[in-house]
Amino acid sequence: MSKLKRLTAKEKYHLKLFLEEIKKFKGRGTQLISLYIPPTKRIDDVSSYLRNEFSESSNIKSKSTKKNVTGAIESILSRLKMWKEVPENGLVFFVGHHDVGANQTHMTHHYIEPPLPITTFLYRCDSDFYLDQLEDMLASEDLYGLIVIDRSEATIGLISGKQIECIHNLPSRVPSKHGKGGQSAQRFERLIEIAAHDFFKKVGERVDQAFGELDGLKGILVGGPGSTKNYFISKDFIHHELRKKVIDTFDTGYTNDFGLKELAGNAAKTIEKIELFREKRLMENFFKEIRKDHGGLSTYGIDSVRNAILVGALNTLLISEGIRKDIVNCTCETDGTTIDMIIDKDIELEKKCPECGDNMIISEKRDLVEDMNAMAESMGTEVEMISSASEEGDMLMRAFGGVAGILRYRVNT
Repeated sequence: MSKLKRLTAKEKYHLKLFLEEIKKFKGRGTQLISLYIPPTKRIDDVSSYLRNEFSESSNIKSKSTKKNVTGAIESILSRLKMWKEVPENGLVFFVGHHDVGANQTHMTHHYIEPPLPITTFLYRCDSDFYLDQLEDMLASEDLYGLIVIDRSEATIGLISGKQIECIHNLPSRVPSKHGKGGQSAQRFERLIEIAAHDFFKKVGERVDQAFGELDGLKGILVGGPGSTKNYFISKDFIHHELRKKVIDTFDTGYTNDFGLKELAGNAAKTIEKIELFREKRLMENFFKEIRKDHGGLSTYGIDSVRNAILVGALNTLLISEGIRKDIVNCTCETDGTTIDMIIDKDIELEKKCPECGDNMIISEKRDLVEDMNAMAESMGTEVEMISSASEEGDMLMRAFGGVAGILRYRVNT
């Protein structure tokens, strides 16, 4: 079973919201501290590193910058005391004084236990927060098999997003080509081909074991130098059902662990196109239903889709990655009337009762996407987050309010 962890739609959405918030902060000079702590790091070691940085900060010439940087380091050191050890996926801190205008700054402090493991320790002071490691986690989480092969070696692995897992490395015992002529050379060539065939057969067996029963495998990518990779997949060395999943072959210079990374890099655009095509296909299925009499098995709009989930009629929930709304529960101070309102996240709610005009008390605020995800999960509805990178995804946001779905059966919503 693969060790690679894949983000759920909910985790991906929350990480996007978090990153959008962090991107808003701009510092003066180098007053914003980004700290990435991998799970392999000890809290004591991180604290020692920060105390050393605190001492180094005394050399900063600007008094205001020195004060703000040392204050940010002290803030992180104080928060680190909350943990006895680094969490399973690590910790990330974004702390520092950001510009609020009128020659003023304000301290901000954010931290996150990321949904996927942090791989590299990093401390950085800059005018922006460093987000690359977290943004990398938003890459496609679909699972793809990787094979790099030549006659001397083969390596089998998996990729999900930016995570790469090596499953098997198989060195071969295929001899080098014989340089001399004569009958002995021909005999030696036959032995080489037999050895190569046995090696390819062994690799195929390992591929079948690694990928054969793997849930969610979207495809297989094959790499290596020369023509060996094409020969390998053109023959019957791997199971015919797995051969159908081979997407393409790519040239790589290596067939070891580094070869897996090289293959993943070379195939990145291909994977991106596959993901975009999958989203386009989902939206095309939705549009096909809309064109049918009475809208077929389509539904759209927040209220209609939520109702369809509640009665168990929704098969697939389609949510735009660009939707940013909250569900706000309000109660009228005068008559106790309670209503739910759906508002944009960046809009301040007018706290007046639509019935009598008196003040409304906000008793609860929930993120719309998180709320619909929870509803869908409880009813066995599949959730698909749709990007705006395609024309179809853009139309979901503009024409259907960012929320649509495909029904199991027609209902009056």
